[in-house]
Amino acid sequence: MTMRIAMLSYHTCPLATLGGKDTGGMNVYVRDLTRELGRLGIHVDVFTRSQDEHVPHIVHELGYGNRVVHIPAGPEEPKSKSDIAKYIPEFVGGIKAFADDKGIKYDVIHSHYWMSGLAAEALSDAWGGTPIVHMFHTLGEMKNRVARSEDERAGEDRLDGERQVLRRVDRIIVATLAELTQLRFLYRADARKMVIIPPGVDPCHFYPIPPDEAKEFIGLRPENRMILFVGRIEPLKGVDTLIRAMSCLDLTLRSKESPVHLAIIGGEPNANPEDMTDEMTRLQKMCDDLCMGGMVVFLGKRAQDTLPYYYSAAEVLVMPSLYESFGMVALEAMACGTPVIASEVGGLGYLVQNGVTGYTVPDSDPEMLCEKLTELLGNHDLRREMGEHAAQYAQDYAWGNIAAQILDVYNEVVEKTKVNLTANRA
Repeated sequence: MTMRIAMLSYHTCPLATLGGKDTGGMNVYVRDLTRELGRLGIHVDVFTRSQDEHVPHIVHELGYGNRVVHIPAGPEEPKSKSDIAKYIPEFVGGIKAFADDKGIKYDVIHSHYWMSGLAAEALSDAWGGTPIVHMFHTLGEMKNRVARSEDERAGEDRLDGERQVLRRVDRIIVATLAELTQLRFLYRADARKMVIIPPGVDPCHFYPIPPDEAKEFIGLRPENRMILFVGRIEPLKGVDTLIRAMSCLDLTLRSKESPVHLAIIGGEPNANPEDMTDEMTRLQKMCDDLCMGGMVVFLGKRAQDTLPYYYSAAEVLVMPSLYESFGMVALEAMACGTPVIASEVGGLGYLVQNGVTGYTVPDSDPEMLCEKLTELLGNHDLRREMGEHAAQYAQDYAWGNIAAQILDVYNEVVEKTKVNLTANRA
């Protein structure tokens, strides 16, 4: 009998364009895991809050009969995460109605982020104890440790919600040993519930493209040299550190013969001033204050299908984050044969092999970042060697390997639930 999974991604849709305020690695994770589970014969329905009344509520874009189901919960329009927690009961009711209408009984609920975890708890109670597998992706306590202002801090509702989810779920998938340690010491979480399974990468989509072909596709001249950032535009991502590092680059790297520039993918750089985020405004002003001219280019959002071209065309990808639970962008770039320079924080310290697939540097240290950029940009053989090692290393994270490990977790919690039910009846 086919296993059925209810995948919950409450606050963001896995089909959303990357680079938006709440779209990033988690979207890619949910989408690609669902596809890979489909290849393994697992039926998955991904439930997410409807944010556009003009988008069909049921969409078949993940293959193998798997669906994305947009559940109306509150206004069908984008809302901030702080505004939508109150609609979780409505979201739960919509999922229950969908399952009843389709006559579906789910074997496992797999929830992502703390609000989805609260929804999973309510669904499990309604469905008689369906086991819950959960992944946090980011943690409020870690966010608060690196917050630079009160606006960046996670509220008590999130921290309380995360602790409630930790108590209730059956298994917690963590990306790295660092995340497991954070949950143990900051939340006093039960280590027996946790299993380390990193996110994956699709090697059929992310692979090295010849740089001349990649540059032609994205509109770069052969002599242009690109440093790349991909991610949400928020203080946590440390883009300001990267811009300062760019301003420190030796003038010889800015020559007309082989100009170097920084391309930033993410956010909405051309929004009206009243609609532009505070961080985008701050970063653009920083570029003006540092007289960066055309050395920094804000590209805005880009479709996932175009990212392999950008990764392959880049000399190096930089992730200057203050906190990352894993760093899927780094993994994608490495799969494309591009070396990575990343802050030595969270999952990035485990993913990027310092001196082998790229470099790790202290966060918020533009001088050290500039030093490593200069070293890589000035040594073609080193870049090529690191890129080759990166592409080879990324193969270990192929989604086929990762999804098989997650399926083992599903089977484990299903079997454990059956044993507990049998014991309770006895």
